[in-house]
Amino acid sequence: MLKPGQQAPEFALKDKDGVQHSLKNISSDFTIIYFYPKDDTPGCTIEAQLFSAHLSEFRRLNTTVIGISGGDEDSKRKFCEKHDLKVLLLSDPDFWVCKKYGVYGKKSFMDKSFMGIVRTTFILNSKHAIIKVYENVQPRDHVRDVISYLQSQN
Repeated sequence: MLKPGQQAPEFALKDKDGVQHSLKNISSDFTIIYFYPKDDTPGCTIEAQLFSAHLSEFRRLNTTVIGISGGDEDSKRKFCEKHDLKVLLLSDPDFWVCKKYGVYGKKSFMDKSFMGIVRTTFILNSKHAIIKVYENVQPRDHVRDVISYLQSQN
């Protein structure tokens, strides 16, 4: 897993409309990259809804918010439409970006092991260096914690 002080790996991934987004093209003061396990699951839905609900506050803090998970563009589109999500969600169907960030690995649930995305959030500064990492995120309180952290940086 990447740590604060490291440079965030570059990526170029597609959104729900097939539009490609690259980290190098983001010029905000802060960038939040949150990795979530799967579209339209309970915890992932809560997290995406909360990030969407607070987008105006993130904009006031000159912060770009990006969610990344597996699945294709169609999965992202359906997820966004079903829950009226406004947050930018990117598709990493082969998990190559997740692997670069160190958030893809062995997980267990009900005594079964499998490979998947560990819910993790990275906050980057304007030069795309990692300044904060949240591991094993709890969706309900997470967005509030992220906003508090960003406010403390100003």
